[in-house]
Amino acid sequence: MSEPIAFLGNLDPDEEADFLAALGAALPEETIRPFRTLTPDERATVRIAIVANPDPTEVALLPNLAWIQSLWAGVERLVRDLGPGTAPIVRLIDPELARTMAEAVLAWTYYLQRDMPAYRRQQETATWRQLAYRPPGEVRVGLLGLGALGSAAAARLVQAGFRVAAWTRSPKPVPAEVTAYSGPEGLPDLLAASDIAVCLLPLTEETRGLLDAGRFAAMRPGAALINFGRGAIVDTDALVATLDTGRVSHAVLDVFSVEPLPPDSRLWRHPGVTVLPHISGPTTPGSAAAVVAGNVRAYRATGRIPASVDVARGY
Repeated sequence: MSEPIAFLGNLDPDEEADFLAALGAALPEETIRPFRTLTPDERATVRIAIVANPDPTEVALLPNLAWIQSLWAGVERLVRDLGPGTAPIVRLIDPELARTMAEAVLAWTYYLQRDMPAYRRQQETATWRQLAYRPPGEVRVGLLGLGALGSAAAARLVQAGFRVAAWTRSPKPVPAEVTAYSGPEGLPDLLAASDIAVCLLPLTEETRGLLDAGRFAAMRPGAALINFGRGAIVDTDALVATLDTGRVSHAVLDVFSVEPLPPDSRLWRHPGVTVLPHISGPTTPGSAAAVVAGNVRAYRATGRIPASVDVARGY
């Protein structure tokens, strides 16, 4: 029997139980136990930790940790909290997560393409008025980020008939149906060409505050924003100001610098904002456990740690 795998997470009891049950079913040959149930001697033997928003002080009590498997795709908080010198961190790269994120991008793109915010405002004033229909082929969607999630979203949008472009930090191959932009000079061009801008970027020092007043000024007049990346990528004050002027017509926000979004946040009540409670790309315990199981078995067989996060880049 191998040493136990530690499970560390800041989850509610039901969510923790769901993850532990899924992991146990996917890895019946392993012993996976919550950190709190491990003795000091057992903690000293742990080589693998599976984590979801763990307490850094608990991670520090695993002195022989070889690597950390995150249950989330985003790892910037984990990198920040654990700091330099921690064991290698492995992101969750889950095809099911990519599918659900692409589904969300398509759903909320349709919401904006079909002018649902305008119809909601009309309902509040009992206004019966049909707006002109814009077919997908006339709507330009610009994706910020083309990793696993962005690539899946691009494929769904292309399949639905939208005109799709994507911006990446450095040049990379893109499908023939997608117009490519890259580098600092490419971002304003993408924003100027997009009716709907969709942010799927990770949070790094380079992307923090990336969508600021200058970037909003570069957007097409009347364009809309979907942010499914990280809240701190958007300068909230600049966003509200540009919504107030109408240059950005609407923002669908699923991520925020502080979560849950405080009740006194002006975003809740702004007529140009749709607030979502971080639902666009949920981690599904069953599919996540299958990915984790593959990583653990490969490590047990070869001793090689799965591809890990570049801490300097933040992803």
